[in-house]
Amino acid sequence: MEKGFRTTALGVMSGTSLDGLDLSLAEFSYDEAWSFSIISAHCVEYDQSWKERLGNAHQLTEQQLQKLDNAFGSFIGQQIEVFLETQHLPLPDLVCSHGHTVIHEPAKGVTLQIGDGQRIANMVKSTCVSDFRSLDVSLGGQGAPLVPIGDKLLFHTYDACLNLGGFSNISFKKLGNRIAFDICPVNIILNRLTVEIGKPYDENGDLAHSGTLDENLFNTLNKLEVYSAEPRPSLAREWLEHSLLPPIDASSSSTVNKISTVTEHAAYQIADVLNEQVKHGSVLITGGGAKNGFLLERIAALSNAKLVIPEQEIIDFKEALTFGFLGVLKILGQTNVLKSVTGARTDSCSGVIHHPSA
Repeated sequence: MEKGFRTTALGVMSGTSLDGLDLSLAEFSYDEAWSFSIISAHCVEYDQSWKERLGNAHQLTEQQLQKLDNAFGSFIGQQIEVFLETQHLPLPDLVCSHGHTVIHEPAKGVTLQIGDGQRIANMVKSTCVSDFRSLDVSLGGQGAPLVPIGDKLLFHTYDACLNLGGFSNISFKKLGNRIAFDICPVNIILNRLTVEIGKPYDENGDLAHSGTLDENLFNTLNKLEVYSAEPRPSLAREWLEHSLLPPIDASSSSTVNKISTVTEHAAYQIADVLNEQVKHGSVLITGGGAKNGFLLERIAALSNAKLVIPEQEIIDFKEALTFGFLGVLKILGQTNVLKSVTGARTDSCSGVIHHPSA
């Protein structure tokens, strides 16, 4: 890689917790090492219609799913246009869209992220890279996590990077390799529970703090076989519905007590990994869960690691930023998915490039 390289990329990410569409425009540069500067970032909150369409997408027929793929691609393109215009931003060299995951069953060789990349390229009039997971799955990998390449090249000063999103995941260096895996569900289940009592999320963890631990449910969740699996599998909606929700739904505890118990479960599982893998090292914490003060308090109480909370833009947009970086690496023909974290047969340069049509 030659020194002096510069490019701008707009990373686009839609997470499992359905908070919204994250947009991060950044400049990436290479001078003996990679660095970045976020130019502007924004989250487009989903209205109830899009929450329902995306949340129920896995139940659609193939034809209906194709229509949604097209519609969501158009939606992404429109939101990018609005973002660039309202923020008075230049057209980026590259748009890099993760899309929204509808199906993720890597053991069956299947993963699907919707949001038609060609449609985005045509609307924005900029090259678009999409479909970052399929190649890795075809190589026997989990198709996740993908963010660790950014942890390795952009956030290497930390001993570990912990994302508290729909699911929590961690990335760290061990014996010369980058290791990463999903730990446990966080916002994807907490938000589902808070909706039951008319709240979109547990602000600062206040509901969890006010509740009482259901020890039977807590012990049942901690005994789920996924937590003792080697290697740890990628977690997705399918696992949530099959394994996690049944004991939670079967519990007679109040919703607030379930929120408290699930929060403690997440803190316990995360701290267990930190104590084993990171010990007293520094851990960069990002994602929506970084704003859950009670969850952070419980992780800190149960672990020995030094928790580092960065500036707000990194908390909110690290994933979107990193998908922008994955797209840059794709265009350069460099490795952007690591076999050491996905379990694939080989590293890969993943993603599908779409050039705008004339």
